[in-house]
Amino acid sequence: VQLQASGGGLVQPGGSLRLSCATSGFTLEHYAIAWFRQAPGREREFVAAIDWSGTRIYYTDAVKGRFTISRDNAKNTVYLQMNSLEPEDTAVYYCAGDLGGDGSRVREDYDYWGQGTQVTVSS
Repeated sequence: VQLQASGGGLVQPGGSLRLSCATSGFTLEHYAIAWFRQAPGREREFVAAIDWSGTRIYYTDAVKGRFTISRDNAKNTVYLQMNSLEPEDTAVYYCAGDLGGDGSRVREDYDYWGQGTQVTVSS
């Protein structure tokens, strides 16, 4: 089971990035996938999640209206479109998988984790 996060980079405030979480070794459509992020000196925090069916989607309040999570089971990939980025969004972003999950916000509910991709928002 592998999850590979990519798409991070340096972007100016107000800019956009799209993160991808490519999965392999399991049937993506059976898994909820979430994005978490961790800034230096802070705990890893929930950002967004999509349940196994794709019908339930959750966001932390700080990103509502700016970030969109989506999944393409045929491509074994989950995306996080991030618009109107702010310096406070700077962090390492991780994707995580939960078999049969309903899109939990709890880090401990996720069994599989990708390696993270750095997002830096700065002028």
